[in-house]
Amino acid sequence: MATEMCWRCLFFVFFLLGGSAQDIGQTRFICTSIPADMDMCSAAAQSGSGSAEELKNSVLQLRETVLQQKETIMNQKETIRELTAKISRCESQSMAEPFNGEGKVGQPGSRKKETAGASKNTMGDLSRAPPADTLNQLGQTLQTLKTRLENLEFSRSNSSSQISNLKDILQNKIDDLEKQVLSRVNNIEENKPNLKNETEQRGKIESTLTTLHHRISDLEKGQRNNLPGDKFQLNFSLRTNYMYAKVKKSLPEMYTFTVCMWLKSSATPGMGTPFSYAVPGQPNELVLIEWGSNPMEILINDKVAKLPFVISDGKWHHICVTWTTRDGVWEAYQDGLLRGNGENLAPYHPIKPHGVLILGQEQDTLGGGFDATQAFVGELAHFNIWDKVLTPGEVYNLATCSTKAIAGNVISWSESNIEIFGSPTKWEFEACRQIN
Repeated sequence: MATEMCWRCLFFVFFLLGGSAQDIGQTRFICTSIPADMDMCSAAAQSGSGSAEELKNSVLQLRETVLQQKETIMNQKETIRELTAKISRCESQSMAEPFNGEGKVGQPGSRKKETAGASKNTMGDLSRAPPADTLNQLGQTLQTLKTRLENLEFSRSNSSSQISNLKDILQNKIDDLEKQVLSRVNNIEENKPNLKNETEQRGKIESTLTTLHHRISDLEKGQRNNLPGDKFQLNFSLRTNYMYAKVKKSLPEMYTFTVCMWLKSSATPGMGTPFSYAVPGQPNELVLIEWGSNPMEILINDKVAKLPFVISDGKWHHICVTWTTRDGVWEAYQDGLLRGNGENLAPYHPIKPHGVLILGQEQDTLGGGFDATQAFVGELAHFNIWDKVLTPGEVYNLATCSTKAIAGNVISWSESNIEIFGSPTKWEFEACRQIN
């Protein structure tokens, strides 16, 4: 019985040490001394118990290590997911396409906006645009400033020295800004921008551009005092919702009219709104607009007639539109020649008085509610309105400068008759010189 118990003990120790029945033939026996009064089976059991304890501790340590590594791997996976999401957001911002306005279609009796409007102004656009788009817009603004500086060369000789000095100073600052923009573009291409630093940098550039706008405007004001009362043009260089001119006089009640002006634009899509007249309760009392891919239109009391003008070629063109309330008959002249006519345009509806006449913007409310996508981009001069229908001969003489220009008896083109907002620039203008 004692011998059988001893063998059981030896097998027990053997299995604790990781052996199997097949390993018995390969087992090595190690002799270990034990006290004379100790039973061999007890000694073997104690030896096996010690080895089992060590193995158990090792297994626990390995298990704890595996759990720690698993937790580390989970944390690293979470970090990878966060980085992937951030990279995706940055890429989606870089690949975003600029807004492309759609055409505006006039419908009888009503006229609806189909777009939510563009940026509040040039600086507002930059604050909301993605980094790459922001820099592109800054580059366009800088190019516009360069063009305006070049046009200052038309100033009179008594101020040429001062203009030249200021032009050099402003040109140097613009060159420095261009270098900063180019450097910023390179940094964006190489590394993802930090949003906080990007906002600070954009704020600095916006502040500098604002200062340049003010200085150029002050310089151009010096030229205005030297211009004759009607020998000037308005330049609307940017598509914004804050740059416009307001005619100080309102229109009287009119049953017939002729409106004429000189226009120059190459803006696409559509040059925008050269003028709009709104009255209480009707923002579209009288509007001339070329919006989106539509041809130029004239609106009277929200009724629409499409005009056969082709003038978005970057050249000066003289246009006139006549209208009478009787049967809503209208005629359209371009460069002194009749290009189209029609009828049933708001028949028997007189043009209402006590409204607001705006140059360069389309009104959604009386004197406001401007939409940057409908803003006029180009140059405008000699805007006149008569309360009668001019004859074809009179229109031809205006367009060809055959005789001395006659001013409108309702609205005449004079610097004292308009008030400028948002800094559209005034340049010298001679109609006969422009078409030669």
